Amino acid sequence: MTADEFLVAFAVEVGAPMPSPDEIDALLEVASIAAHSSERLAAPLTCWIGGASGRPVSELLAAARRVAPGMAPL
Repeated sequence: MTADEFLVAFAVEVGAPMPSPDEIDALLEVASIAAHSSERLAAPLTCWIGGASGRPVSELLAAARRVAPGMAPL
């Protein structure tokens, strides 16, 4: 199963929409910032917290940049 196939199946299973390509890029950057600024386990948990917040992905990326040491804000 490819990543795309898994994501589509998971989205259907949990009744959530698929992120747009721009949202995917931003979410991957959020996860990268979390993983490289802390322990790797911070990446998936940061994304879960972001999803639970209900905020737009652009706000999550800006927040991750503010939290990470040495990152420039958007």
